[in-house]
Amino acid sequence: MSRPNSIDIEDKNQLLAYLRDRERITEDEQPTCVNLQGGVSNRTVWVQRLNANDWILKQALEKLRVQVDWFSAPERIHREATGLRWLSKIVPQQVPSFVFEDMDDHILAMSAIPQPHENWKQVLLNQEPTGQHAVQFGELLAQIHNAVDEYPQIRNEFADDKFFEELRLEPYYAYTASQVSAAEPFLIQLIEDTRQRKQALVHGDYSPKNILLYDDRLYILDYEVIHFGDPAFDVGFSMTHLLSKAHYRISHRAMFIEMASMYWDTYITHVSDNFVTKSLEIYAVRHTLACLLARVAGRSPLEYLDATHRVRQQQWVVDLMSESIETISDLITQFAQRLDA
Repeated sequence: MSRPNSIDIEDKNQLLAYLRDRERITEDEQPTCVNLQGGVSNRTVWVQRLNANDWILKQALEKLRVQVDWFSAPERIHREATGLRWLSKIVPQQVPSFVFEDMDDHILAMSAIPQPHENWKQVLLNQEPTGQHAVQFGELLAQIHNAVDEYPQIRNEFADDKFFEELRLEPYYAYTASQVSAAEPFLIQLIEDTRQRKQALVHGDYSPKNILLYDDRLYILDYEVIHFGDPAFDVGFSMTHLLSKAHYRISHRAMFIEMASMYWDTYITHVSDNFVTKSLEIYAVRHTLACLLARVAGRSPLEYLDATHRVRQQQWVVDLMSESIETISDLITQFAQRLDA
């Protein structure tokens, strides 16, 4: 059983007292603490220090900040810490640096990405999207998936997929199956298949909201559901965001469709030959469809899609699930055709 956190890091006075008590800062240091918004599963605070590097502190919540009940053990922050340490080896120039970990109060501290940086999700929603970033997105994911070739111990290090079950398979696939009866057989079968496909290090939350842009380089964040599993899940989870934004941003629709193709083409070119099989692409298609549906009918719907978007996207996806789509190119084309119609 989880022990309740003794502090709330979003309370500045509690946080400063905690940092001084643990001798992370000196008694006379007065950092600025800024609570960051956007995530549903953690408290996140930017600690701005005058004569030292800034930190980002994260503390896992037991009850996630969504409308429906959604719980997960706060010990998952320590899976994130392990993921950060490993990704520092795998993609060292594209992750923050590990600072410290508190096993009792479930806190992870990492270096802050230098300013000025931008969150890629906000760029995609509010600015001109850039194909070069989609290429980097594909290259970065391929590097993560390829890591098992160089570090076979990853198989054992990340064998526990408890948090992936709690935060992805249940809320995205099982819950959505309970809400959309027409998709239930597709989703239940995909859950079982995903549990059997143990092939690569899977980030599990590979999304533009977890990407920061600094000096035109992508930095990847948030590793609490990282595990050894099905690489196609990462493809489908991330592809969903590009296609959903094509649905949302009418004026930039063509560019988002092009970026989706660029992303897949880059990934499949760079990923290890050990994964380049017909089944990888077939499952990438299935995960994309499942996530497109989950993000309008699951526990964590995309906040920028309104009720009309959600109804429309749900109907399209249910229709596409009944068709025999085996390639990402075909899926992108058929989704785009529905957007245009």
